Amino acid sequence: MSTNSASVAWLTQESYDRLKSELDHLSGPGRTEIVARIEQARSEGDLKENGGYHAAKEEQGKAEGRIRQLTQLLRDAHVGESPADDGVVEPGMMVSAKIAGDVENFLLGSREVAGDTDIDVYSERSPLGAAIQGTKAGDTVSYTAPNGKQITVEIISATPYKG
Repeated sequence: MSTNSASVAWLTQESYDRLKSELDHLSGPGRTEIVARIEQARSEGDLKENGGYHAAKEEQGKAEGRIRQLTQLLRDAHVGESPADDGVVEPGMMVSAKIAGDVENFLLGSREVAGDTDIDVYSERSPLGAAIQGTKAGDTVSYTAPNGKQITVEIISATPYKG
């Protein structure tokens, strides 16, 4: 699986379908609803003091940003089943690791895979993610954190994320 490119994210088929549905709504009916609200507010007169107009324009900006984000993510994503349950740390794995002495459990991959859950997610492109890829339970690695400190990581386990 080629996830070394800065723009590739691993997604389950379910995550891809959920995000595609969100994109379809935002770029279709969602866009139409916002434009209708802008037109309605515009018809109320003075735009300088029209809170509804400004709120709708702000919402439009956020929606267009999310459309661009989803378009790029879905275009560049590697979509597939969860990785093999072979204990090797790679995108799509739930990892349990002792990081600087504290045990942490997290998903290695895209925040979008975890959806609305409260699971911690680390990108495979983060310093931690890059350091632990390819390791297995019992392996110890270290990496340089953004603050310049050396952080030691001991891998406890890695299992496929089941969503």
